[in-house]
Formats: sequence, structure tokens, C-alpha cells
Amino acid sequence: MTIAVPEDHAMVSIFRHHRDDRAAESPTLPLPPPHQEPAAPRYATDGPARLPLIYVRGFAGGTSGIDKQVDDPFYGFNTGSTHIRVGGDGNPQYYQFESPLLRLFADDGYHPLTSGDPRAYLQSCAAGSVDPATVWVHRFYDASADTFGKRAADFDIEAAARDLYELVQLVREKTGSDKVDLIAHSMGGLICRSMLQKWSYDSLGDFRPTVPGKDLVDKLFTYGTPHGGIGFAVGDGLLDEFMEDLGPVGSDIFSPEKMYGYLVPGVEYGTEAPDGWRADRIPPEDFDTDRVFCVIGTDAGDYGLAQKVVGPQSDGLVAIGNACVDGAHRAYIHRSHSGRFGLVNSEEGYQNLRRFLFGRKRVAVALSGLEPGPPATDGRRSFRQGELQLSIRGLPVVTDQQLAAHYCPVALEPDPDGDCVPLTTVFLLDPLTMPADGTDGPVSLPSRYALHLRVSRLTEEHGVLSWRDHLARTADWDDVLIVDVGHENDDPEGELRIWAAWNSELPGAIADRDPVGAGPLDHDQDAVPVPLPPGAGRLLGAGAAVVLTPGVWS
Repeated sequence: MTIAVPEDHAMVSIFRHHRDDRAAESPTLPLPPPHQEPAAPRYATDGPARLPLIYVRGFAGGTSGIDKQVDDPFYGFNTGSTHIRVGGDGNPQYYQFESPLLRLFADDGYHPLTSGDPRAYLQSCAAGSVDPATVWVHRFYDASADTFGKRAADFDIEAAARDLYELVQLVREKTGSDKVDLIAHSMGGLICRSMLQKWSYDSLGDFRPTVPGKDLVDKLFTYGTPHGGIGFAVGDGLLDEFMEDLGPVGSDIFSPEKMYGYLVPGVEYGTEAPDGWRADRIPPEDFDTDRVFCVIGTDAGDYGLAQKVVGPQSDGLVAIGNACVDGAHRAYIHRSHSGRFGLVNSEEGYQNLRRFLFGRKRVAVALSGLEPGPPATDGRRSFRQGELQLSIRGLPVVTDQQLAAHYCPVALEPDPDGDCVPLTTVFLLDPLTMPADGTDGPVSLPSRYALHLRVSRLTEEHGVLSWRDHLARTADWDDVLIVDVGHENDDPEGELRIWAAWNSELPGAIADRDPVGAGPLDHDQDAVPVPLPPGAGRLLGAGAAVVLTPGVWS
């Protein structure tokens, strides 16, 4: 069986354990004796330094749901999948891949320390003695389970945030790392934000924070977190049915009115939010949103009855418009909130996670030079809508899909201030520092990705879409921009270089050209414009261009 190695050197891990001796070993290490140096990780790499990872799970519902999660040492993050949706028919294909936890162990040198009580183990270790390349699970639900022979406590999101702060401090002390990375699903992202925005500044009982959360956490990655709360498309009986299905008292923490109380310092829980306050905003003094990445699900149909209440413009539970922090990086993937086709146990989610955590290259992509469309007349107006799909060489899935069919197209209207319309940010692993598994070095030096762009002009008459001139599934302009990103003279410390070409202008197969262009684009500019082909220029403006802004990411 031939396994293709991605050109940016992430492993496609179908049946990897059958061909890689390292992955055949158990990923769970025995617990080192207290106060001794832990054994060297079995999956050590020569790549960039690793920060400790802390996973924070989502809402588990009532006592039975909590007990089920507590019985799992990884709180559900060890679930992989044997399904993937490919092809135009939408039917699932058999495609086996491990959970993101196992893949981090095999691909990036991480390992868990789960024998016994992880907090007790950390407390027993000397400062700086624990390997930083470790994964920890914030087990905040343990106190709310009734399987430990004691009365279960009611779940408290603020207490969970306080305990996360203490865990972060403990992991930092024992590993000697300046910071940690947080990875969260659903409500877990709100726990992380409560810690960063409130409980690293406030005090609760004997809890007295000493260091702001922004000085403890390097990056925050969330899957399907309701950063803007959970809203409902309908109410009355269906809403009541949904609340019963979601869980017991406590599920109202997803209400924007309640979020104000656990996201703002000095505010008591339950305090009504003032006019104009937005739950999806992180104050810049609390945390840099450039260090936040949000995976947004767009498939409501795979989630179940809840999507009947939330509506189709969601992942089945969280509305698309509420699943991202304002100003953060994001990727839209056609997955549901959880389950067989969920965000966390998805190839798309993992590939975005790995690149955001470990990628050394990033390219911000925007559209500039848009000209205004024709003015509205007699209640009739035309507007332009864009669609985008991001493909990275060697991966079997697209890592970002902003499609009208998935309720997340790009509005292509010029900004009054003349700014660019942001499209996406591409994070790339560096072949020079992260060679492929099973090889002595990189297979191909440039990291390659493709942006499939489509633009359609739509018409409204008195606020209603008009189908008079409509051609279903037919764009007015459709092309693919191929981009290669590499270093000058193949030096990891050298300046980044970009090659780019439109697929419509390339003779033959894309793979026949590496890099894609005859020479790199003008590297003296921080932002490199790539003019659109003439057909798109007539639709969007003669000066319209895709603007690529490369940079080193760490």
C-alpha cells in the first residue's frame, strides 16, 4: 500500500501503525517515580520546541453524561474515526485515522502522563523535571461525578476556570515552560476564556491569581465554541425539548446574558450585560486574538434533533456566526458539533490544529481593489458573493470551506475605508524543520497550497433574491490560485519567498511545476498583490488582486 506524504510534511495516517515501528508501541508511558527525571519521550523530534498542551472538553449534560466522561482518562479527546465525507455525492467513505491526541504523540513527540492522579503526580515532581512535550487533560468534571463514592457537586464554570488557572501554573512550574497551549471543544473554550479574561485577575475564596493569563498561555485553539453564545431559531415547545435534551440546570451558561458574568472581571455571575457588550470579543489587554484559532462547523444535519432548534446555519448546536472570537483566525469545515462526523475527531480539525500549533509559515490572504457595484434602482440591486476552498498539498481534505451551500460565503463589498476584504490565513508546516516521518529529509522544499475562488453576482428585487438570470451552481468567475512558500536559498532562517500562478494560466498539470512560477514574486513588499485574471477584473474591478502577506509564525 502506497501512502502519500504531504509536501508540508504532515503524515496522512491511514494504517500508519502497520508500517511505523514507533507507532506500534503504546503511547501511554509508565509513571516515573516521584522526584525523578521522567523517561525521555519515545517520539522525540528535532523540530521546534514543544509547549505543554492542555485539553478542555465541552458540556457533558447531566450526571450520567458526566459519569461517562469522567470514566474516560482523556475526557473523549482520544476518539478517532473511520469515516470521512468526500466527493460530490456527500456519501461517507471508509477512512481510518487516529484521534488528535494519538496523532500528536506519533507525529510531534508528545506523550501523556496519566497513571494515577495527574495533579498529584505533578505536585510530587521537582520544578522543571517534567518533559514539556506532554499532554494534560483538565478534569474539571470529576467533582461533579457520583462515581467516586462522594456527593457530586454542581458544575460551576467559574470554578472550572479557576482550577484551569491552577493547572496551567502547575504544569508551567513542573515543566519549566514559560507558557502552555490550550485546546478546547465547545464549552471548554468558554472555560479557557473565563480563565484568561476573568479569573487570572479576580479572586475567589482563597484563590489569589498572581500572573495574568496572557502571560501563561501562548495559543488558544477552539472547536465549535459558542463564543457569541447559543441562540435559537425557534422557541416555545421545541426550545423546551432542546433544553431537556441538552442537560440539567446549568445549560443556561451559553446564554450571552450569563456569559457577561463569567467573562468580565469584578462582575458577579448573573449580572445583566450592558447594552453594546459582545460576548465574542476578547479585550486586547486580556489576550492577543492573533494567538486564537477557531474551527467553525457548518454541517447541522449530522448532529440530531438539536439542529431543528438552532437552525441549519450552524454545526447543529452553535450558529456559524457565534463560533468565533472577533478578530481571531478561523477555518470553516463541513462538520457537525460532535458525533461520528464531529469537529474534534475530524481530519480537517486535526490538520488546522497541527499547523496553528507548529507551523513556521503563515500567509494572510485578502482581496483588494474592489470597485463598487452598480447602484440600486427601482428596488433592484446587484451584489457579489465569493466562495473559497483551501487545499494544502498532500492532504486528502480541504482545510477551509467558505461556501454559500454551507451558509458561510464571503461578502465582496468594498470597505468604505478602502481596506482589503480578508479571506483566510494559511498556516504551513516547514519541511526544513519538520521532515516527514520515515524519511531522511524533506521531500519537497516549498510548502504548497491552493485557493479555489469563485465569484457570483446575485440580484435582489425589493429584498428578495431574484432567479430571473440565475444559473444554478454556476459562478461568474472560477479559478484556482496555486501558491508556493519557501525560504531563500533553502535556509530556515532566510526570508520567505512566494511563487504564485493562476491555474487557468498554467499549461499542463499543476504537479509538473515545482515551484509553480518562473521566479518568486517581489519580496521587497510586505504584502504581495497577485492581479486577478481579466475575467475577474471585469467583475470586481480592474485593480482587483489577491494580496498575500507572508510571515514567520511561532
